[in-house]
Amino acid sequence: MNYFSTSFTLGILGGGQLGKMMLYETRKWDIKTHVLDPSNEAPCRIAADHFQQGNLMDFETVYNFGKKVDVLTFEIEGVNIEALEKLESEGIKVYPSAATLRNIQDKGIQKQFYKDHQIPTSPFKVYKDKYALNEAIVRKELHFPFVWKSCTGGYDGKGVSIIREAEEVIPLSEGACIAEKLIPFKNELAVIVARNPSGEVKTYPVVEMEFHPEANQVEYVICPARIDDAVAEKARALATKVSEAFKHVGLLAVEMFQTEDDEILVNEVAPRPHNSGHYSIEASYTNQFEQQIRAILDLPLGNTDSKVAGVMVNLVGAESHTGPVVYKNIEKILAMEGVTPHIYGKKETRPFRKMGHVTIVNKDLNKARKIAEEVKKTIKVVSK
Repeated sequence: MNYFSTSFTLGILGGGQLGKMMLYETRKWDIKTHVLDPSNEAPCRIAADHFQQGNLMDFETVYNFGKKVDVLTFEIEGVNIEALEKLESEGIKVYPSAATLRNIQDKGIQKQFYKDHQIPTSPFKVYKDKYALNEAIVRKELHFPFVWKSCTGGYDGKGVSIIREAEEVIPLSEGACIAEKLIPFKNELAVIVARNPSGEVKTYPVVEMEFHPEANQVEYVICPARIDDAVAEKARALATKVSEAFKHVGLLAVEMFQTEDDEILVNEVAPRPHNSGHYSIEASYTNQFEQQIRAILDLPLGNTDSKVAGVMVNLVGAESHTGPVVYKNIEKILAMEGVTPHIYGKKETRPFRKMGHVTIVNKDLNKARKIAEEVKKTIKVVSK
């Protein structure tokens, strides 16, 4: 099929920053796009050929949207799977597939999937609700500290907490959840795997993630990860195994822990472009968003190597600031060497909301990391 400068239509469920950055690539290749998002002010609105406001979890909305496109993808996991399944049954290509998403959307199912496929992950137990979790604590079947995760709805650090005492269970949400063993680890790592329908598979270099201690959000993504080559090879091999198990098409971001004895455990996955791959826009031969388009359209996959070391800094809303956004001191970071800001187009800021990111590239990774820290100290996302 000829995708370029034709009536072929790519549909994207979700109109946030990931979709917006995907549209950079569809614009580059003149691929027609339709986007569905709940917000009338979604970042994708300005770049899609057709934008529709609607509920991503509503069967009829997603189904009717999908009938108008040739290939359907998503930039967020919170979409109606039953609608995707019906579209697939009627011949619409959906990548990643509804079956892949079913195994990922609910984190309890996702964790059991790892266990069933002999994929190393931290020990866990699924509880149907908070009452069952409390019962396990009372019976001393569950010991502190442990990691609590909501089975659904978690995003950008929400839905995850380290529980050290019984009182910390009180504010948790009521629904199904996971209790995981708290694993001591050296590093949090990630590998992005690309796969097309023809079976071609490529992995990106291992990246290292540094997290904000309060918000549980990634503050810095560092590529390449500062780890031994043997550990990096092990991480890429495990990510490939995970990809093979899910049989996904598109991108799969595999988040991992490197333990104190250099074992690699899978934490969780995302079947889409991911925060851990944003550095690739400036630092890689093929950025993750172009690779997503290549993969879901069954085009040859691009070179995943890095041209230069890259560090990404997340731009999130400052604490105590809610309202119309102002990027304070952005002109100062633009004067720094190798610095490129990306502004997502969200008009309203709030504490810890992802509003953009900044990539720093340099031949010297240590220098890039130092500049990244200076960027973090300089630019502030505040309200008017």
